[in-house]
Amino acid sequence: MGGPRFRHLDGEKWQEVRAQRHPGDRRASVREKWLEFSDRCLALYARWDPGMIVHKHGHNSHHVIFVIEGEMTCGEVRCTPGMHITLDQGEALGPLVAGPEGVVLYEVMMGDPRSWPADPEGYEKLLAEKGVEKLPNPPIDMPDWLEDTRS
Repeated sequence: MGGPRFRHLDGEKWQEVRAQRHPGDRRASVREKWLEFSDRCLALYARWDPGMIVHKHGHNSHHVIFVIEGEMTCGEVRCTPGMHITLDQGEALGPLVAGPEGVVLYEVMMGDPRSWPADPEGYEKLLAEKGVEKLPNPPIDMPDWLEDTRS
């Protein structure tokens, strides 16, 4: 309310939201800048390190993803710059795997942005096949009104 809200990417801080240890003791992360976070919408700019793997999952809201730079796979689909993905609430996508240069995304979740796992066993198998260790979720600055339910 009160008219448009303006935020510039350069003025927002990075938050590391997921982390893994890849072969050679390399840390890989998903980092996000939250541009809008309310009970109606989360809009974010994300940078994933090369090879980062995110489990097959869904969100408690509609979810839109746009690939800006780099590439990733979403299940069997190769997603390159310009790819737009729409995921309806209650549906799942993934696993998501960042390409060799990583990937930069713009995402919008319309409603409760928290996610739920869709195939934990498949994720564990994929991590083992690639020699990747899931690290504990880094602490993030969630709004006071929303519980962190990352798994």
